[in-house]
Amino acid sequence: MRRNLVLSLTALLAVGAVTGSLFIGPAPPAQAGTHAPPKFYPNRWVFVFLNLQSDSHVEQIRQIARTASVHGLNGMLLSGSLDALEFQSDAYFQRLEEVKRIAAENSLEIIPTGFSAGYGGAALYRKNRNLAEGLQVKDALFVVAGNQARLRPDPPVAFVNGDFEQFTGNQFPSYRFHDRPGEITFADTNVFHGGRASIRFENFGNFDVGNGRVMQEIPVQPHRCYRATVWVKTEALSPVSAFNFTVIGTPSAKTLAYMSPNVAASGEWRQIHIAFNSGPDTVARIYAGVWGGRSGKFWLDDFAVEEIGLTNVLRRSGTPLTVRGESSGITYEEGRDYAAVSDPALNFRFDHEGPSIYLIPGGRIQDGERLRVGYYHGTNVYNGQVSLCMSEPEVYEIWADQARRVRERLPFSRWVIAMDEIRLAGSCEACRKRGLSAAQILGDCLTRQFQILRNLNPSAEILTYSDMLDPNHNARPNYYLVEGDYTGSWLYAPRELTIVCWYYSKRRQSLAHFSGLGFRTYGSAYYDSGTLDNTAGWLETLDETPGAAGIMYTTWEDQYDLLGPFGDLVSRHWRQPAPRVFRPTPGRSR
Repeated sequence: MRRNLVLSLTALLAVGAVTGSLFIGPAPPAQAGTHAPPKFYPNRWVFVFLNLQSDSHVEQIRQIARTASVHGLNGMLLSGSLDALEFQSDAYFQRLEEVKRIAAENSLEIIPTGFSAGYGGAALYRKNRNLAEGLQVKDALFVVAGNQARLRPDPPVAFVNGDFEQFTGNQFPSYRFHDRPGEITFADTNVFHGGRASIRFENFGNFDVGNGRVMQEIPVQPHRCYRATVWVKTEALSPVSAFNFTVIGTPSAKTLAYMSPNVAASGEWRQIHIAFNSGPDTVARIYAGVWGGRSGKFWLDDFAVEEIGLTNVLRRSGTPLTVRGESSGITYEEGRDYAAVSDPALNFRFDHEGPSIYLIPGGRIQDGERLRVGYYHGTNVYNGQVSLCMSEPEVYEIWADQARRVRERLPFSRWVIAMDEIRLAGSCEACRKRGLSAAQILGDCLTRQFQILRNLNPSAEILTYSDMLDPNHNARPNYYLVEGDYTGSWLYAPRELTIVCWYYSKRRQSLAHFSGLGFRTYGSAYYDSGTLDNTAGWLETLDETPGAAGIMYTTWEDQYDLLGPFGDLVSRHWRQPAPRVFRPTPGRSR
C-alpha cells in the first residue's frame, strides 16, 4: 500500500474536468440499470501521513482540515508518529494539541493508525530491532584462526564472465539470457567500469514490454545468506523506477529478493547490492536491468556474488544461534566457549560485514577447528521494509503500551490497524514452534491487537486494511518471503473488524468477499492518480455493497489538490469553491 502500486490502478469512470480551484460539480447521474442508487456514507475521511516533527506539518494539516470540512469530509486518519509517543519532545505534544484543536474547529474526528507488523515502526526501530522476523541460515562454515572464527564460503560462489570481458559480437556467454542482443543489449568497449568492456542497454522502449535485463544462474547451498553486487551507469534513463535488481530461487520459483535501488536518471558508475537467503533452493537466478523502461541508456559491469555470515544476525529467544563442531558434533555454549554474538551494525541492510565469533580462553573450541553455525538474520524487502515477528510476546507488550499512551493524549472512538503488506512471516523458531499456519498467525495477531484496543475502549470501531485478509490480493500462498500460506486468514480475524479495501482493480471481488462474510467495509480511494476516476469507480462499487460505510482520500505523496472535489463527490453534493488551493511544499520530511 505504501508503494507506487496504485499508479497502475486504471481509471474506469470520468467525473468531469477539474479546474484549478478546489471545486467540482456534482457527480454525474447514474445511467439506468448500470448503478445502484447512490448511498450517503457517514464516514468520509482524509488520510494524513505526517509525523508532526515540524511546525510546518501543523500548518499543512490546518489547510487540509479546512478543505476537508468545507467539502463535506468528517474524519482525518492520522499517522503522526503516534506509535512513538514516549520518545517525543514537548514541542511535538504542543503540535499534537494544536492538531486536535484544528480538527475540533473543523468538525473532523481524528482516527489514529498504528500496530504495523509489515513495516516494523517504533516497536522495531526505537524499541528492539531483534523483534524483526528472521530467515534461517543452516550450517554455515566458520573456521577458527587464533581467537576468532570467520565465515569460509562453502562452497565458494561466483559469477562467470561477471566483468563482461568475454563476448562474441553482442552475445555474452555464461548468462542464461540478456534481452535482444544487438537490439537492446550490446557489448561496449568504450564505456566500462573495469577491464575493457561492459554490457550496454538501450532501445528497450521500442518494444512492447520495455524490458532490458541480463540474468545468470548461480548454484547456491540451501539455507545460506548471499550478497550480489553490480556496477551501474545511467544516461537519461526513464523511468528510473524501472531499474531493478532481483533474485529468483530455483526450483521454488520464489522471489528471494527484490529491490529498486533509486538510480539516477543520468549518473556515473555506482555499485549497488542485494542480499538473499537461498531458503530450500539450489540455484539463484540473479537479474538486473529494467522492466517497463521507456527510454535512455544504462550500462552494467563487474557482477559479483558471495556468501556472507552473521550480517544482521537476530538475537532473541525465537531466533537461536547454534555453534557446533563439524567433526566432534559438540554444540558449544555461548558465554562458556565463545563470547556473546551480535551485530552492532544491525540495520537490515547488507552494507557491512557480519561479526566474527570470538573464542573465550579456556573454552573447548580449538584453533583450526571447523564450525557449523546456524542462526537467523533480519532482512528488508524492496528498499527497506522490515517486518516484525507476530509470535513474540514483547511485540504485543509494546503495542499495548503504545495504545495506552495514545488513549491518554488522543481519546479515540475508532482506530485503523495498519496490518498491510506483511511480506516476511512464519520463518523464525518462535513462529514454527506454534504449529500454526501463516494465516492462523496473522489472524491471531489481529485478534490480539483488536483486544488491546477494545480493552481501552470497549465500544471503539476497529478497522484494518483488506489486503492480508483478501484472497483476491495478498491472502494467498507464495507471498514474498512468507513461510507458508496466508490463504484463509479471514477465517481467523475478529468479525467485529471493519475492513478498509484498497485494491482498485479488484474492488468488486474484494468488497463482495468481505461483505459476504458479514464485515462492514470502507473504500480507500484516490492514491495520487491525478484524477477522481478511481474515486468514482469506488463509489459505484460501494453503492452496490451491503455494509459499506465509508470512503477515504488516500495519498502517499501528499497530493491534496483534489481533496475538495473528492469531498464534493463522496458527499453527494457540492459547495462553493474554497478561497485557495492547498499545494503542499515538496520534499518535506515526515
